[in-house]
Amino acid sequence: MDWEDNKEQAGFRSKVQSVIEAKLPSRYRRMSKEHFKATPYRWAVDRVSENSDERKDAGEWFDAISEEGWVAPHWPKEFGGGGFSPMEQYIYNAEMAKANVPTVGSNVGIGMLGPALIVHGTDDQKSKFLPPILKGEVVWSQGFSEPGAGSDLASLTTRAVRDGDEFVINGQKIWTSHAHYADNVFMLVRTDPDAPKHRGISMLVMDIKTPGLSVNPIIDMGWGHHLNETFWEDVRIPSDQIVGEENRGWYVGMTLLDNERSNITGAINMQRQILDMITYCSSENIKGRINHVDSIRQEVADRYIESAVMMNFSLRIITIQDAGQVPNYEASIAKMFGSEAAQRTARTGTKVFGLYSNLWNNEDTRSPMETMFTRDYVRSIPGTIAAGSSEIQRNVIATRGLGLPRG
Repeated sequence: MDWEDNKEQAGFRSKVQSVIEAKLPSRYRRMSKEHFKATPYRWAVDRVSENSDERKDAGEWFDAISEEGWVAPHWPKEFGGGGFSPMEQYIYNAEMAKANVPTVGSNVGIGMLGPALIVHGTDDQKSKFLPPILKGEVVWSQGFSEPGAGSDLASLTTRAVRDGDEFVINGQKIWTSHAHYADNVFMLVRTDPDAPKHRGISMLVMDIKTPGLSVNPIIDMGWGHHLNETFWEDVRIPSDQIVGEENRGWYVGMTLLDNERSNITGAINMQRQILDMITYCSSENIKGRINHVDSIRQEVADRYIESAVMMNFSLRIITIQDAGQVPNYEASIAKMFGSEAAQRTARTGTKVFGLYSNLWNNEDTRSPMETMFTRDYVRSIPGTIAAGSSEIQRNVIATRGLGLPRG
C-alpha cells in the first residue's frame, strides 16, 4: 500500500482542487466552511428547490463538473463518463469530501443504474436513459429493500406478472431514498415465485409518476426526510423496461458492486467532525467538556485514532481495486468498522457537550456546532443496518476472510 501520490496522481489531485477553488458557487463555499455535511442529497434537493438561488447554484456547480467530464467518473468514456481508474475515483471522491462540497448528478443513477445499463441494457435503453443522467436532467431512486427483505434482499416478494406486452407490479418497498424528489425509479421484483430465491428476480425501470405508484414519507428521528416507503398497486409498465434477462435481475444488481467501494468520503467526514469539535472546544467555549473531563478527552482521542484507521482501510481497498482485484472481506471489514465508528463518534460528541446536547434547534445560539452530534446520534441507529448489517459483515469476514465454517 502506497501512502503517497505518484506524479500523475498528484497532478490529477491538484486539478480537482483547482476546479473546486475556481468554480464552486459562493453559497456552497460558505456552507463548506460551516458545520455543513455535504451529502448526495444536497444537489438533488437544490435542483428542484422553490428558491431560485438554490436552483441556480445547483445548475452552475453541475455545469462546472460537467465541463470537466466528471459527472460520472467511473463510466467508460464511450458512454460519456470520465473513464477514471479506481485510484482516480478515490482521489476525486477524497478531494470533494475534504472540500466539503456536494457531489452532482443523480447519486444512484450515476453510481448504480448507469453501470448496470452499460453492461446489461439494450441499445435503446442506453440511448434513452444514460444521456439525461449525464446532463443532470433526472434523479433516480432505488427500489430494493422491503419490510421483510433488507439485508436478506433475495427474500423480496414484490411481484411483477407478465400480461401481454406489459408487466403488472404489486408490492411495497421501504427505505426508498429521495423518492419524493426523484423522476424515475429502478427496482428488483419477483417474476418467478417458484424459482430459488436468488433466481426468479428481474430489474425494472419506470417513471415514478406511473399510475398506481405512490410515495409516502418516512421522517427520521432527527426530523429529516430522506427516506420513503413506496407502494405499487397494479402498476403497468411496458415489458421492454426490463434491464437484462427476465429472472436474472439478481446478477444485474450485482454489477453495481463493481464500483469504487473504499468509502473514503465517510472516513474524511468523520475526521472533519472530530477536528471541528476539538477546534470548537479549544476556544474559550464552556459548552465543550474536553478540557475538563479526562475520560471524555481520552474518548475523543480514541475516535480520532479510529478515523485514521478508517482512512487506511479505505486506502487498502482502493489499492486492491487499482491492482485489478476485487475486495471481498476487506470491504466488509471497512463497512462494519466505519458504520460502528460513526455511531461511537456521534455518541462521544453528545458526551462532550453534555446537557447542551438536549438542544435540537440548530439556529439556537446556545446549540453547539448547530446540533450536529445530537442529530447524528439519533440518525446513526440504522448505520449498522443499511448497506449490509454488521451481523452480515461479520459472517462474510468469518467465512471468506478467516475461513471459518458455517453454522
